[in-house]
Amino acid sequence: MRRSFVLVSLLVLTFLMVGSLQVSADMVQIRGSDTEVNLVQRLTEVFMDENPGSYFAVTGGGSGTGIAGLINKQIDIANSSRAMSETEIEQARNNGVEPVPFIFAQDGLAVIVNSSNSVQELTIDEIGAIFRGEITNWKDVGGNDQEISLYGRQSNSGTFVYFRANVVKGDYSPQKKMMNGNAQIVEGVLADQAGIGYIGIGYAVDGGVVVPGLNVLKVAADENSPAVTPLELENIMQGLYPIVRPLFHYTDGKPEGHVKGYLEFIMTEAGQNIVIQEGFFPITDDYREQNKANL
Repeated sequence: MRRSFVLVSLLVLTFLMVGSLQVSADMVQIRGSDTEVNLVQRLTEVFMDENPGSYFAVTGGGSGTGIAGLINKQIDIANSSRAMSETEIEQARNNGVEPVPFIFAQDGLAVIVNSSNSVQELTIDEIGAIFRGEITNWKDVGGNDQEISLYGRQSNSGTFVYFRANVVKGDYSPQKKMMNGNAQIVEGVLADQAGIGYIGIGYAVDGGVVVPGLNVLKVAADENSPAVTPLELENIMQGLYPIVRPLFHYTDGKPEGHVKGYLEFIMTEAGQNIVIQEGFFPITDDYREQNKANL
C-alpha cells in the first residue's frame, strides 16, 4: 500500500508539473513601457476572462527593455511608447526578428505641476527651455519666485526619448531627477511645490478626475496658438493638443493564436472603451486600418 501511495503521488506530481509547464509554454509574454503597463494589464485581464485557456503575463521596465526583449526573442509582444528606431529594427532583423507595429491607444503626454503652483499654462518652447535648464525659476514664466525642480524618466524609457525629441529638442538639464516610472514622477511632484514633470495622461487621472494635489498644465504649440488641456478627448482627436503620441505593441512577424486574438480585441469597441476608462485615448481610423493590414 505504501508503494502504491508513493507511485500515485509521483504520478500526480508529474501531472501537475506537466500541466504547469504547458501553461508556461502557452503564456503570452508582454514587456516594456511603464506608461502602458497598467492599461495593458487591464486589457489582457478582460481578454483572458472572455477567452478561457489564454494566459498573459505583463511586466514593465521601460520601452527600451521591451524592445530589447523582442529583439532577443524573449517575449511575444513589446510595449513601447515610441516607435522603434531604424537601428533597433536592423538589430532585430539581423537576429531573425521582423518587428510588426500595432497602435492600440493614444497618449496626450501630460505636463504636471503641484496644485499650489499658480502657473496654469506654458508653450512648448517654455517647457523645452525649463527641461534644458535654461529657465530655472518659476517667476520667469509667470509664477512665484521659486527655483524649478525637474522630474522625468530614465534613458531606457520611451517617454524620456519622445519628450526629449519633441519637446526638449536638446539635452536634458543635469538637474533633472531620473525617476523609474510615471507613478514616481507623480509622487515627486505631489511632494514638491516647485516640481514639474511629464507623464502619460493615464497617470494624471484617477476615475476620470485629476489626482488631488496635481495640476495638469494647458500647453500651447507656440506663442500664437491657444493653450489647451490634454484632459478633453476632442483636443486629442482633433489634433489641438501639441504633445500626442501613439502607443505601440510590437510583435515578431504577423501574429497568430492568442496574440492575434488579443490584438483584434483591443481594436474593438470594448477594447477601446477600456483604453478610455484607463485615462488614455482611442485610436484613429487611420491607425485602425494600419493595424488591420499588419494582422
